[in-house]
Amino acid sequence: MAISKYNREEKYSLGKAISILKEMKFSKFDESVDIAINLNVNPRHAEENIRVNAALPHGTGKVVKVLVLCSGPNEKKAKEAGADLVGNEEFLSKIKNGWTDVDKIVATPDMMGELGKLGKILGPKGLMPNPKSGTVTMDVKSAVHALKAGQVEMRVDSYGIIHVASGKISFDKSKLIENIKVIFNVIKKARPASVKGIFVKKISLSSTMGPSILIDKSQMES
Repeated sequence: MAISKYNREEKYSLGKAISILKEMKFSKFDESVDIAINLNVNPRHAEENIRVNAALPHGTGKVVKVLVLCSGPNEKKAKEAGADLVGNEEFLSKIKNGWTDVDKIVATPDMMGELGKLGKILGPKGLMPNPKSGTVTMDVKSAVHALKAGQVEMRVDSYGIIHVASGKISFDKSKLIENIKVIFNVIKKARPASVKGIFVKKISLSSTMGPSILIDKSQMES
């Protein structure tokens, strides 16, 4: 059995953990490699409700479908930047009726009045644009480029854990390591001043169909 290839209680180096996941792959599709970082934070405190972006050097391996809600000259800029869908009223109407067939939504500030009313639809799916994530902006061109290039948004959940996709199992080990270290360093820099003692409590790596493997965080910080 695949589970016999590793010790679930042992902490592995990042490189070794990736090798184990690759050895244990049995599915026919290209699985995602996800990292979970358990932090010593209380998300109910505003300062500790961490929300940051990371531009992965090798992307996530996923084609991101981007909708830009804007008007005027920004529509042309968004299309030239590679946005899959661009518009305003027609898409607001579709979303109001339950349509959410996109991966990310970018909006200019003037769109947020109407878009904010759709929070119950977009919020649970993680699609609501937010200034902190760079998805509410007048610079739609840069926002679209960043999302298409592999920018990931990371937000701590109610348990103090950040889950994020770091690439695909087919990626070279070196590329996965580089992506994961970028993620780790961005999160480490986001440490709130209110946090005392240990900030990163636990790190684990998993693939879509594979088990969770504990990572030796001391090697991540080297």
